Order: sequence, then C-alpha cells, then structure tokens
Amino acid sequence: MTIVRDENSSTEGLAIVEKYEAFVTYLYPILQTCPRKHGVLRDVVLGAMFVTIGDLHHASKSRQVSRLYSVDAQFATLRSHLRFLEHIHVISPKQRTAALTLLAQPGGMLNSWIGKLRGQAGK
Repeated sequence: MTIVRDENSSTEGLAIVEKYEAFVTYLYPILQTCPRKHGVLRDVVLGAMFVTIGDLHHASKSRQVSRLYSVDAQFATLRSHLRFLEHIHVISPKQRTAALTLLAQPGGMLNSWIGKLRGQAGK
C-alpha cells in the first residue's frame, strides 16, 4: 500500500482530524439510536459533527488562523449541543462526559495550533 502525503496539509491538522474522528465514532451510534421525537436535534448535531470535519481539512490546508477560530467555535457549539442532549435525556451524564473528554483532546490541540500560527504571524 502506498501512502500519499498531501504537502498542503499540516501535520497538526491531520492529528486533530484523527482525534476528532474518535469523538465522532463514539457519538455517532449513540445519536443514531436517538428517539424519533428528537430527530430534528439529532440531524442538527450530526450535521454539525460532519461539517466540522470538512472545516478542519480546510483549515489544515489554508493555515489561516481565522479558519481555526471558526473550528473552535464549532467545538463550542458541539459542547452546547451535548449539554442539551443530556438535559433532555437523549444521552446520559456518563456519555456526555465521555464525549466531552474525546472532544477536549482535539480542542486542546487546536488551541495549541492557533497559538503556534499566531506566533508565526507576529514574526
């Protein structure tokens, strides 16, 4: 098997995508079993999860801090959705905690990447 490396993608971006995909892999099956009466919310959360993957790839290729801030805002939106999902008993407190832990990993990496790019812009 040949591995093709995209020279326009940063290593930080690809690592964040891998960590974020662990979050999606955990939460996706839980949301798929969401009661039908919460279908609109389920679709909103699923849409937000998958849009963020695309935006992470765009940010990785562009290396623009503004795109990273946009992804950071999407992470905040997902955390808000998780709180609401717990509030209406779609997910348990334990599931919310696990999902937040998985989301915190790429969030921390993203903040580090933002700091790195801001430092480079100042030079």
